[in-house]
Amino acid sequence: MALSALRPDAVAQRRPGGTRPARKRPLKRRLGYAATVAVFLLPSLIPLLAFVIGPMISAAWTSLHEWNLIGDMTWVGFDNYAHLISDPATQQAFLHTVYYIVGYLPLVYVGGLALALALNSKLKGRSFLRGVYFLPVVTSWVVVALVWRWLLNPSVGVVNYLLGLIGIDGPGWWSDPAWSMPSIILASAWKDLGFVMVILLAGLQTINPDLYEAAEIDGAGWWRRLVSITLPMLSPSTFFVIVLSLINGFQVFDQVYVMTGGGPNNSSQVVVQQVYDLTFRYGQAGMASALSWLLFLVILVVTLVQFYGQKKWVNYA
Repeated sequence: MALSALRPDAVAQRRPGGTRPARKRPLKRRLGYAATVAVFLLPSLIPLLAFVIGPMISAAWTSLHEWNLIGDMTWVGFDNYAHLISDPATQQAFLHTVYYIVGYLPLVYVGGLALALALNSKLKGRSFLRGVYFLPVVTSWVVVALVWRWLLNPSVGVVNYLLGLIGIDGPGWWSDPAWSMPSIILASAWKDLGFVMVILLAGLQTINPDLYEAAEIDGAGWWRRLVSITLPMLSPSTFFVIVLSLINGFQVFDQVYVMTGGGPNNSSQVVVQQVYDLTFRYGQAGMASALSWLLFLVILVVTLVQFYGQKKWVNYA
Protein backbone atom coordinates (compact mmCIF):
# COMPACT_ATOMS: atom_id res chain seq x y z
CA MET A 1 0.00 0.00 0.00
CA ALA A 2 1.32 3.48 -0.84
CA LEU A 3 2.47 5.53 2.13
CA SER A 4 0.43 8.51 0.94
CA ALA A 5 -2.73 6.49 1.39
CA LEU A 6 -1.99 6.20 5.12
CA ARG A 7 -1.71 9.95 5.71
CA PRO A 8 -4.61 11.37 7.77
CA ASP A 9 -5.17 14.23 5.32
CA ALA A 10 -5.46 11.81 2.41
CA VAL A 11 -7.94 9.69 4.32
CA ALA A 12 -9.98 12.74 5.30
CA GLN A 13 -10.21 13.87 1.68
CA ARG A 14 -11.67 10.57 0.55
CA ARG A 15 -15.44 10.03 0.39
CA PRO A 16 -17.17 7.00 1.94
CA GLY A 17 -17.26 5.40 -1.48
CA GLY A 18 -13.48 5.60 -1.78
CA THR A 19 -13.41 8.35 -4.45
CA ARG A 20 -11.93 11.78 -4.05
CA PRO A 21 -14.34 14.74 -3.94
CA ALA A 22 -14.83 16.59 -7.20
CA ARG A 23 -12.63 19.64 -7.45
CA LYS A 24 -14.28 23.01 -8.03
CA ARG A 25 -13.93 24.39 -11.50
CA PRO A 26 -11.50 27.26 -11.88
CA LEU A 27 -13.11 30.70 -11.87
CA LYS A 28 -12.22 31.24 -15.53
CA ARG A 29 -13.98 28.04 -16.60
CA ARG A 30 -17.05 28.87 -14.52
CA LEU A 31 -17.30 32.33 -16.08
CA GLY A 32 -16.90 30.79 -19.52
CA TYR A 33 -19.68 28.32 -18.80
CA ALA A 34 -21.96 31.10 -17.52
CA ALA A 35 -21.24 33.16 -20.63
CA THR A 36 -22.11 30.21 -22.87
CA VAL A 37 -25.40 29.68 -21.05
CA ALA A 38 -26.18 33.41 -21.29
CA VAL A 39 -25.65 33.36 -25.06
CA PHE A 40 -28.22 30.59 -25.48
CA LEU A 41 -30.66 32.39 -23.17
CA LEU A 42 -30.36 35.74 -24.93
CA PRO A 43 -33.31 35.17 -27.33
CA SER A 44 -35.57 34.81 -24.29
CA LEU A 45 -33.66 37.05 -21.90
CA ILE A 46 -33.69 40.17 -24.08
CA PRO A 47 -37.52 40.30 -24.49
CA LEU A 48 -37.90 39.50 -20.78
CA LEU A 49 -35.68 42.42 -19.81
CA ALA A 50 -37.16 44.77 -22.42
CA PHE A 51 -40.85 44.05 -21.98
CA VAL A 52 -41.23 42.73 -18.40
CA ILE A 53 -38.44 43.54 -15.96
CA GLY A 54 -37.58 46.92 -17.51
CA PRO A 55 -41.17 48.24 -17.46
CA MET A 56 -41.65 46.94 -13.91
CA ILE A 57 -38.63 48.88 -12.68
CA SER A 58 -39.78 51.94 -14.62
CA ALA A 59 -43.27 51.67 -13.12
CA ALA A 60 -41.82 51.38 -9.62
CA TRP A 61 -39.86 54.60 -10.16
CA THR A 62 -42.86 56.36 -11.71
CA SER A 63 -45.07 55.33 -8.78
CA LEU A 64 -42.97 57.55 -6.51
CA HIS A 65 -43.74 60.62 -8.61
CA GLU A 66 -46.64 62.72 -9.78
CA TRP A 67 -46.66 62.70 -13.57
CA ASN A 68 -49.19 63.50 -16.29
CA LEU A 69 -47.23 61.81 -19.14
CA ILE A 70 -46.32 65.21 -20.61
CA GLY A 71 -44.60 67.46 -18.08
CA ASP A 72 -41.78 66.80 -15.67
CA MET A 73 -42.07 64.29 -12.84
CA THR A 74 -42.57 65.58 -9.30
CA TRP A 75 -41.24 63.48 -6.43
CA VAL A 76 -43.98 62.53 -3.94
CA GLY A 77 -42.48 59.44 -2.30
CA PHE A 78 -45.07 56.98 -1.05
CA ASP A 79 -47.95 59.49 -1.11
CA ASN A 80 -49.51 57.74 -4.12
CA TYR A 81 -49.62 54.44 -2.23
CA ALA A 82 -51.06 56.06 0.89
CA HIS A 83 -53.78 57.75 -1.16
CA LEU A 84 -54.73 54.57 -3.00
CA ILE A 85 -54.93 52.44 0.15
CA SER A 86 -57.38 54.90 1.72
CA ASP A 87 -59.27 55.65 -1.51
CA PRO A 88 -62.84 54.20 -1.54
CA ALA A 89 -62.74 53.92 -5.37
CA THR A 90 -59.64 51.71 -5.21
CA GLN A 91 -61.16 49.55 -2.50
CA GLN A 92 -64.29 49.17 -4.60
CA ALA A 93 -62.23 48.20 -7.65
CA PHE A 94 -60.48 45.47 -5.67
CA LEU A 95 -63.84 44.22 -4.35
CA HIS A 96 -65.23 44.07 -7.89
CA THR A 97 -62.14 42.14 -8.99
CA VAL A 98 -62.61 39.64 -6.16
CA TYR A 99 -66.30 39.39 -7.08
CA TYR A 100 -65.29 38.53 -10.63
CA ILE A 101 -62.85 35.84 -9.46
CA VAL A 102 -65.33 34.26 -7.02
CA GLY A 103 -67.92 33.96 -9.78
CA TYR A 104 -65.55 33.05 -12.61
CA LEU A 105 -63.27 30.43 -11.05
CA PRO A 106 -65.89 27.85 -9.91
CA LEU A 107 -67.83 28.25 -13.15
CA VAL A 108 -64.86 27.76 -15.45
CA TYR A 109 -63.42 24.88 -13.41
CA VAL A 110 -66.64 22.90 -13.06
CA GLY A 111 -67.51 23.48 -16.72
CA GLY A 112 -64.01 22.55 -17.87
CA LEU A 113 -64.01 19.42 -15.70
CA ALA A 114 -67.39 18.35 -17.07
CA LEU A 115 -66.16 18.75 -20.64
CA ALA A 116 -62.90 16.93 -19.86
CA LEU A 117 -64.75 13.99 -18.30
CA ALA A 118 -67.13 13.79 -21.26
CA LEU A 119 -64.38 13.99 -23.89
CA ASN A 120 -62.20 11.50 -22.03
CA SER A 121 -64.82 8.81 -22.57
CA LYS A 122 -65.38 6.79 -25.74
CA LEU A 123 -67.48 9.46 -27.40
CA LYS A 124 -67.98 9.62 -31.16
CA GLY A 125 -66.43 12.68 -32.75
CA ARG A 126 -64.57 13.64 -29.58
CA SER A 127 -61.55 14.92 -31.52
CA PHE A 128 -63.80 17.30 -33.44
CA LEU A 129 -65.54 18.41 -30.24
CA ARG A 130 -62.20 19.10 -28.55
CA GLY A 131 -61.30 21.45 -31.39
CA VAL A 132 -64.70 23.15 -31.27
CA TYR A 133 -64.54 23.76 -27.51
CA PHE A 134 -60.97 25.04 -27.76
CA LEU A 135 -61.75 27.46 -30.60
CA PRO A 136 -62.88 30.36 -28.32
CA VAL A 137 -59.53 30.19 -26.49
CA VAL A 138 -57.63 31.27 -29.61
CA THR A 139 -60.23 33.87 -30.56
CA SER A 140 -59.51 37.53 -29.87
CA TRP A 141 -60.99 38.86 -26.64
CA VAL A 142 -62.34 41.89 -28.48
CA VAL A 143 -64.32 39.64 -30.82
CA VAL A 144 -65.64 37.47 -27.98
CA ALA A 145 -66.62 40.50 -25.89
CA LEU A 146 -68.44 42.13 -28.81
CA VAL A 147 -70.32 38.91 -29.57
CA TRP A 148 -71.39 38.51 -25.94
CA ARG A 149 -72.36 42.18 -25.73
CA TRP A 150 -74.72 41.52 -28.64
CA LEU A 151 -76.00 38.22 -27.22
CA LEU A 152 -76.76 39.86 -23.87
CA ASN A 153 -78.27 42.99 -25.36
CA PRO A 154 -81.34 43.77 -23.20
CA SER A 155 -83.47 44.79 -26.21
CA VAL A 156 -82.45 42.68 -29.19
CA GLY A 157 -80.15 40.08 -27.64
CA VAL A 158 -80.57 36.38 -28.38
CA VAL A 159 -80.40 35.38 -24.70
CA ASN A 160 -83.33 37.56 -23.61
CA TYR A 161 -85.28 36.49 -26.70
CA LEU A 162 -84.88 32.82 -25.76
CA LEU A 163 -85.78 33.56 -22.13
CA GLY A 164 -88.89 35.35 -23.35
CA LEU A 165 -90.00 32.23 -25.24
CA ILE A 166 -90.30 30.37 -21.93
CA GLY A 167 -91.96 33.24 -20.14
CA ILE A 168 -88.95 34.73 -18.36
CA ASP A 169 -88.38 38.46 -18.46
CA GLY A 170 -84.64 38.78 -19.13
CA PRO A 171 -82.50 41.16 -17.07
CA GLY A 172 -80.66 44.21 -18.32
CA TRP A 173 -77.34 42.34 -18.34
CA TRP A 174 -74.40 44.69 -19.06
CA SER A 175 -76.66 47.78 -18.95
CA ASP A 176 -77.86 46.97 -15.41
CA PRO A 177 -75.50 47.65 -12.44
CA ALA A 178 -76.71 44.47 -10.74
CA TRP A 179 -76.02 42.29 -13.80
CA SER A 180 -72.98 43.92 -15.40
CA MET A 181 -70.40 41.78 -13.57
CA PRO A 182 -72.35 38.49 -14.06
CA SER A 183 -72.41 39.32 -17.78
CA ILE A 184 -68.62 39.64 -17.83
CA ILE A 185 -68.21 36.45 -15.77
CA LEU A 186 -70.42 34.50 -18.18
CA ALA A 187 -68.49 35.67 -21.25
CA SER A 188 -65.12 35.01 -19.58
CA ALA A 189 -66.03 31.50 -18.48
CA TRP A 190 -67.32 30.63 -21.95
CA LYS A 191 -64.06 31.74 -23.56
CA ASP A 192 -61.76 29.94 -21.10
CA LEU A 193 -63.66 26.66 -20.80
CA GLY A 194 -61.62 25.11 -23.61
CA PHE A 195 -58.29 25.94 -21.97
CA VAL A 196 -59.31 24.42 -18.62
CA MET A 197 -60.74 21.42 -20.47
CA VAL A 198 -57.43 20.72 -22.23
CA ILE A 199 -55.38 20.95 -19.02
CA LEU A 200 -57.74 18.70 -17.06
CA LEU A 201 -58.08 16.29 -19.98
CA ALA A 202 -54.31 15.87 -20.05
CA GLY A 203 -54.41 15.15 -16.33
CA LEU A 204 -57.19 12.60 -16.71
CA GLN A 205 -55.22 10.68 -19.31
CA THR A 206 -52.33 10.19 -16.87
CA ILE A 207 -54.48 8.38 -14.30
CA ASN A 208 -53.86 4.63 -14.20
CA PRO A 209 -57.00 2.78 -15.46
CA ASP A 210 -56.23 -0.05 -13.00
CA LEU A 211 -57.38 2.21 -10.18
CA TYR A 212 -60.84 2.48 -11.70
CA GLU A 213 -61.03 -1.26 -12.36
CA ALA A 214 -60.11 -2.01 -8.75
CA ALA A 215 -62.72 0.47 -7.52
CA GLU A 216 -65.42 -1.10 -9.71
CA ILE A 217 -64.57 -4.53 -8.34
CA ASP A 218 -65.03 -3.13 -4.84
CA GLY A 219 -68.46 -1.82 -5.86
CA ALA A 220 -67.60 1.88 -6.08
CA GLY A 221 -70.06 3.89 -8.16
CA TRP A 222 -69.37 6.78 -10.52
CA TRP A 223 -69.54 9.43 -7.81
CA ARG A 224 -67.27 7.49 -5.44
CA ARG A 225 -64.70 6.96 -8.20
CA LEU A 226 -64.82 10.68 -9.02
CA VAL A 227 -64.31 11.78 -5.42
CA SER A 228 -61.84 9.11 -4.33
CA ILE A 229 -59.76 8.63 -7.50
CA THR A 230 -60.31 11.26 -10.18
CA LEU A 231 -60.20 14.45 -8.12
CA PRO A 232 -57.23 13.45 -5.90
CA MET A 233 -55.19 12.22 -8.88
CA LEU A 234 -56.19 15.33 -10.82
CA SER A 235 -55.04 17.69 -8.04
CA PRO A 236 -51.77 18.78 -9.79
CA SER A 237 -53.72 19.87 -12.87
CA THR A 238 -56.33 21.49 -10.65
CA PHE A 239 -53.63 23.39 -8.80
CA PHE A 240 -52.16 24.64 -12.08
CA VAL A 241 -55.58 25.78 -13.32
CA ILE A 242 -56.39 27.58 -10.07
CA VAL A 243 -53.06 29.41 -9.90
CA LEU A 244 -53.25 30.52 -13.52
CA SER A 245 -56.93 31.46 -13.33
CA LEU A 246 -56.41 33.56 -10.20
CA ILE A 247 -53.48 35.42 -11.73
CA ASN A 248 -55.47 36.10 -14.91
CA GLY A 249 -58.57 36.95 -12.87
CA PHE A 250 -56.82 39.70 -10.95
CA GLN A 251 -55.70 41.17 -14.28
CA VAL A 252 -59.10 41.05 -16.00
CA PHE A 253 -59.45 43.99 -18.39
CA ASP A 254 -60.23 43.31 -22.07
CA GLN A 255 -63.77 42.04 -21.60
CA VAL A 256 -64.56 44.75 -19.07
CA TYR A 257 -63.27 47.51 -21.34
CA VAL A 258 -65.22 46.28 -24.38
CA MET A 259 -68.46 45.15 -22.73
CA THR A 260 -69.06 47.79 -20.04
CA GLY A 261 -66.07 50.16 -19.79
CA GLY A 262 -66.31 49.76 -16.02
CA GLY A 263 -69.95 50.87 -15.89
CA PRO A 264 -72.75 51.37 -15.50
CA ASN A 265 -72.16 53.57 -12.44
CA ASN A 266 -68.73 51.90 -11.91
CA SER A 267 -70.49 48.63 -11.07
CA SER A 268 -67.92 46.62 -13.06
CA GLN A 269 -64.86 48.80 -12.45
CA VAL A 270 -61.90 46.47 -11.81
CA VAL A 271 -58.33 47.25 -10.83
CA VAL A 272 -56.73 47.16 -14.28
CA GLN A 273 -59.57 49.25 -15.69
CA GLN A 274 -58.82 51.83 -12.99
CA VAL A 275 -55.13 51.74 -13.91
CA TYR A 276 -56.11 52.50 -17.51
CA ASP A 277 -58.46 55.33 -16.49
CA LEU A 278 -55.92 56.92 -14.16
CA THR A 279 -53.30 56.89 -16.91
CA PHE A 280 -55.16 57.85 -20.07
CA ARG A 281 -58.31 59.59 -18.81
CA TYR A 282 -57.06 61.52 -15.81
CA GLY A 283 -53.33 61.87 -16.60
CA GLN A 284 -52.18 60.41 -13.27
CA ALA A 285 -49.48 58.02 -14.43
CA GLY A 286 -47.74 58.00 -11.04
CA MET A 287 -50.93 56.98 -9.27
CA ALA A 288 -51.60 54.34 -11.92
CA SER A 289 -48.10 52.90 -11.53
CA ALA A 290 -48.55 52.70 -7.77
CA LEU A 291 -51.85 50.88 -8.26
CA SER A 292 -50.14 48.45 -10.64
CA TRP A 293 -47.55 47.62 -8.00
CA LEU A 294 -50.24 47.18 -5.34
CA LEU A 295 -51.97 44.72 -7.66
CA PHE A 296 -48.66 42.93 -8.25
CA LEU A 297 -48.11 42.57 -4.50
CA VAL A 298 -51.62 41.19 -4.00
CA ILE A 299 -51.12 38.62 -6.78
CA LEU A 300 -47.71 37.69 -5.35
CA VAL A 301 -49.10 37.12 -1.84
CA VAL A 302 -52.07 35.09 -3.12
CA THR A 303 -49.79 32.94 -5.30
CA LEU A 304 -47.33 32.32 -2.46
CA VAL A 305 -50.19 31.27 -0.17
CA GLN A 306 -51.35 28.81 -2.82
CA PHE A 307 -47.90 27.31 -3.23
CA TYR A 308 -47.60 26.97 0.54
CA GLY A 309 -51.04 25.39 0.86
CA GLN A 310 -50.60 22.93 -2.00
CA LYS A 311 -48.60 20.63 0.28
CA LYS A 312 -51.82 19.78 2.12
CA TRP A 313 -54.03 18.81 -0.81
CA VAL A 314 -52.02 18.33 -4.03
CA ASN A 315 -51.08 14.69 -4.69
CA TYR A 316 -48.03 14.26 -6.94
CA ALA A 317 -47.87 10.48 -6.53
